[in-house]
Amino acid sequence: MAKQFWINLPVKNINKSKEFFAKLGFTFTEHGNTPQSAGVYIGSSKVVMMLFEETIFKNIAQSNVTDTKQSSEILLSIDAESRAEVDELAKKAEAGGGVVFGKPGESQGWLYGCGFTDLDGHRWNVLYMDMSKVPK
Repeated sequence: MAKQFWINLPVKNINKSKEFFAKLGFTFTEHGNTPQSAGVYIGSSKVVMMLFEETIFKNIAQSNVTDTKQSSEILLSIDAESRAEVDELAKKAEAGGGVVFGKPGESQGWLYGCGFTDLDGHRWNVLYMDMSKVPK
């Protein structure tokens, strides 16, 4: 069985993408960083997200890159520790050049979240889950 899991995303400009994710508070790995790629840690379990400039990604995936203006190839979801953190990440994403497509708000009485796209149109979902309010 697999011992590790990582996500690979195509990006148009590695330096701009690194700036964007750094502004959101993500940290970078020591491995896999080249002029055309970067490793980003996600969460305390340190899942690695590799950012590859599109030409490199096409070669690795042996397929074309999805046009994120036309469709979504993935929805990446991350948790937040509070409603305030959801609000903060939405503001940071927008300030960094991303687009908030789902303003922060409550859902189902126990979820609070937002949705944004990064610089390359990949969709992100940020959720705070108040487990004390989950219906039983």
